[in-house]
Amino acid sequence: MGIKSKENSVGAWSFLIGVILAIAIGVATAVISSPQFTIFSNWIYAILAIIGIIIGFANVVGKETQTFLIAGVALVIVSKFGMDSLSVAIIGIEAGKVAVCIFAALLVLFVPATIIVALKTVFSTASV
Repeated sequence: MGIKSKENSVGAWSFLIGVILAIAIGVATAVISSPQFTIFSNWIYAILAIIGIIIGFANVVGKETQTFLIAGVALVIVSKFGMDSLSVAIIGIEAGKVAVCIFAALLVLFVPATIIVALKTVFSTASV
């Protein structure tokens, strides 16, 4: 059994919770159409964006910044194009709506994280 490092547990847990929460929020948004859910959806997505900010600040350091930025940019681009193509291609099918909502929630999570990691990388590169 290996020894686990506790230096980055906040970032790792926020990443795991954020992805699970984004998928759950995407499914719930597509399936639940109650007025109470739509009232709280702004707060739910704000919490998801805050988790994305925490991921950006706490999770990515050192050598893994380049890998995270490439994966984050790819995820954001594919999610956005996936949302657009699925909403047009799969009209009337509930699975398409669920996929579009999951992509939207992942965007809310990963856009702030990717922007913060990119800004941290630019500032660390520019510092003398």
